[in-house]
Amino acid sequence: MGIRGSDTHSISFTDVKVPKANRIGEDGFGFTFAMKTLAGGRIGIAAQALGIAAGSYELALKYSKERKAFGKEIMHHQAIQFKLADMATKVEAARLLCLKAAWEKDNGIDYTLSSSMAKVYASEAAMWCSTEAVQVHGGYGYVKEFHVERLMRDAKITQIYEGTSEVQRIVISRSILK
Repeated sequence: MGIRGSDTHSISFTDVKVPKANRIGEDGFGFTFAMKTLAGGRIGIAAQALGIAAGSYELALKYSKERKAFGKEIMHHQAIQFKLADMATKVEAARLLCLKAAWEKDNGIDYTLSSSMAKVYASEAAMWCSTEAVQVHGGYGYVKEFHVERLMRDAKITQIYEGTSEVQRIVISRSILK
């Protein structure tokens, strides 16, 4: 459906035994390591989603300055202006959440909460902005030549991998309800 640039395949192992000497860490280390890896990966997915949201906004903005309807560029229609204003706001908010999570990680601060907030917000902003970009483009938003349809397809996966939006809300709520 999306992220065609990622050549993703299934892999499986049958009857594979790993010697104890090749194990990384002690018993229980794997779960802790996996959770830490996921938290870091969420920052990357949030950044990917931010790029999709920003690209959607930029394409919609550009198109709104070129496309005319009812004798003027569609950027002059309030309905389009409001879409663009909301897109710009969501992109900026997502950018700041991504930067905060990355800053906390770089500075050795627990970034579990900030990475989940960045991921859930940026991925939902990407989905929303890309859908609105398709809407701004009208019928052209549905054809490959204008690229916003691809951004909408690519946005969806950012709400799913490295933990769904629902999982991010569990992480966030657990953190804030301690």
